[in-house]
Amino acid sequence: MKKIIMETLVLAALAAGQAHAAPLSLEHASITATYNGSADLLGNDSGYLPGPGSNVSGLDPNDSYVEFLTGDALFGVDFTRSGLLSIYANMVPPPAGSYILTFDFGTSLAAPITSFTLVDASAVGGLPRLSVLSSHSIGLDLSGLEWNADFIPVSAQIGTADAAAEVPEPASAAVLLAGVAGLALSRRRKRAAQA
Repeated sequence: MKKIIMETLVLAALAAGQAHAAPLSLEHASITATYNGSADLLGNDSGYLPGPGSNVSGLDPNDSYVEFLTGDALFGVDFTRSGLLSIYANMVPPPAGSYILTFDFGTSLAAPITSFTLVDASAVGGLPRLSVLSSHSIGLDLSGLEWNADFIPVSAQIGTADAAAEVPEPASAAVLLAGVAGLALSRRRKRAAQA
C-alpha cells in the first residue's frame, strides 16, 4: 500500500512540475505573414501598400495601428508586446470563404513558441482553429466563423514554456514529504487500532 501511495504522490508531483505557458514577449519581433497561402497581407512597415516584402512588419512602436491588413481589407491583425494577437473584422459579415493566416517570427523571438490559446471569441459564432506550426510560427483559420460585430476582436495568446514553473520550489517538496509521512503514520495507527 505504501508503494502505491508513494507512486501516486510522485506522479502527482511530476504532473504539477510540468511546464506551464507564459506569455511570449514579441519585443523586437519581425513577422512574416501569409493570407490564404500567399503574401497578400500588407504590413504597417510598408504603409499597407502592396509590393515586395510588404507582408513583413515589426510591432507598431506606438501600438496605435494594426501590424497587418489583409489584401482584401476584410481583416486587421494586431500584436502586442506581450504576445496577444487580435483579429478584427472590417466588414461584418465577411463573405463566405477561406481565411487562413500564418505568422512566422523567424529568429526574432527570445524563446520558442509552445502554445497558442484562445482568449476571447465572443464576437463570433464558432471557434477559430489555432495551431503552433513550429517553434517560431503560428497559424489560424477563421473560415466558417459567424462574425457578430465589427471592430470587436477575436484574441489569442502566444506563449512559451514558463521555465520558473518547471522547477518545484523547496517548500513544495517539504509539503509533499510531510503529506507522505502523515499518510504513513495514519495508516500505521489505523492498523494498530484494528489489531
